[in-house]
Amino acid sequence: MQITEKKYYTQEEYLALEEKADIKSEYINGEIIPMAGGTANHNRLSGNLYAILNFAFRQKEYEVFNSDMRLWIAKKGIYTYPDVMVIAGDAEFLNNRSDTIINPKVIIEVLSESTQGYDREGKFKAYRTISTFEEYLLIEQTSVNVEHYSKTANKRWSLQEYDEEDEKIMLTSIPFEIAILDLYNKVKFK
Repeated sequence: MQITEKKYYTQEEYLALEEKADIKSEYINGEIIPMAGGTANHNRLSGNLYAILNFAFRQKEYEVFNSDMRLWIAKKGIYTYPDVMVIAGDAEFLNNRSDTIINPKVIIEVLSESTQGYDREGKFKAYRTISTFEEYLLIEQTSVNVEHYSKTANKRWSLQEYDEEDEKIMLTSIPFEIAILDLYNKVKFK
């Protein structure tokens, strides 16, 4: 049995590779991890939320980014691509780059079978090290189910779950609410 040695990259090497890459990859403490492609439901959910947020915040002091925008989590040495991020005020970029955000207020992830454990545990723990981060939505794509985490104090978070089609999600850190029916518009369950 041959053991393959992991290759570790500097941040500069990763960023240079990412600029030329056909697929996006996460960077975790020197290791590059290719990201899996999304499903139709994943795309519908993240697209619905991005479009509704973007429309709601036109002419307001919030900016919405989709999964094409990279996030740098300095305290954990992680570059990642959340499904949707909301920034309050002006977007702050890492080292004056135009492709790497450092100040999200709200982060939203659509869960997939292969990443849901990481999104709930490791990624959420990493996100909590970002000083501007105050709200986290985890959205199931195989059933109506949303986990909504809100920061209530330093190192304190509350959880609200939504699993009924007639409910509305109301964010606490920004002025926004969305009906579950609008979020799950055109999502098809097996």
